Amino acid sequence: MIVDSHAHLQWEDFELDRDNVVFRAKKAGVTSIIIVGYDLAANEKGIKLAEKYGFYASVGIHPHEAENFSNKTLDTLKAFCLNSKVVAIGEIGLDYYKCFSSKKSQLNAFLSQIELAKELDKPIIIHDREAHGEIINILSKNKGDVRGVMHCFSGSFEMAKQCIKLGFLISFAGPITFPKSIRLHKLAKELPLDYILVETDSPWLAPQSKRGKRNEPAYIIEIINKIAELRNKAFNEVAEATFENAKKLFEI
Repeated sequence: MIVDSHAHLQWEDFELDRDNVVFRAKKAGVTSIIIVGYDLAANEKGIKLAEKYGFYASVGIHPHEAENFSNKTLDTLKAFCLNSKVVAIGEIGLDYYKCFSSKKSQLNAFLSQIELAKELDKPIIIHDREAHGEIINILSKNKGDVRGVMHCFSGSFEMAKQCIKLGFLISFAGPITFPKSIRLHKLAKELPLDYILVETDSPWLAPQSKRGKRNEPAYIIEIINKIAELRNKAFNEVAEATFENAKKLFEI
């Protein structure tokens, strides 16, 4: 039983062969995928694909799209959440690396969506790029009221421990398979297995053997294999643990 906890199957890269991509995922043993939204159109399409393939979806406004966030946007997200396929709010957060949206608009969108998650009692999927301190500060202020996952975690070991204390899981993607990802290797080896998720972030961040190519959910196998290798565990043990973690967090 394997869950890809973060994939963007609605992305245009999959338009020509999406059915085959899903077929390959299921053949590889992937039993469920969280199709993660990032703007209103992607959220709507993600829900439709979750219904079509028997998967799940999350809805949210990515920090890159935060400039146009409004109360109307929030109402639309809330309406999306009426669909039983929607299991989380995300991906949401802060991106101070590219800053496609102003920091002010990113903060407004992030905080508003955290409040929505609290209102609806749904976990959040956090995008954090070069905003570690601010993310931790915000989550600390909401300790006990919000839970979720740090998508494609890029922080330190100390930050990971802080996130866990705040009720968040740590998710590993393709970079865990890169030979030079020493810090991620340490995290995957030493963090409690009960707090780890796996994801592909398809179509990006393909694992080492497919590096530079389009990523897809079937490649989650390589990520699980790497974590199992680092922890000196059997593949099935890591697959089962991360499945149970996703099942508990997203209530799937």
